[in-house]
Amino acid sequence: MATNIKHAFLLLISIGSLFIVWPFAFDWMKDGGNIMNPVTFFTDVYKLGGAPAFLTVDIAVAWLAFMVWVVPDAKRIGLGAKWGWIFIALSYLGTCFALPLYIVVRERFIAKQNTPGI
Repeated sequence: MATNIKHAFLLLISIGSLFIVWPFAFDWMKDGGNIMNPVTFFTDVYKLGGAPAFLTVDIAVAWLAFMVWVVPDAKRIGLGAKWGWIFIALSYLGTCFALPLYIVVRERFIAKQNTPGI
């Protein structure tokens, strides 16, 4: 029961994050930003300094760590590298979307593997 509540909460964070962060991305793209160029995406905000720069570096490092971790982890647990690459692709929608979603998929996959008779 607690696991289902945790997974529901993580899915709420994942899906909700799209509605919270993407309006800002749309505004940035409307002003000429290119979402497919992560260097420009991060440097535009980093140039503002202060809190925006701090949060930009924080998210960029978390995103990089996620991208380095997810494919080998997906392979290691038996989910497969293909799924790791899918989550890297999903991370372009936001680390705040892909990470909690991967945690849920990962935990449910491991639980299924550890359940006898399935």
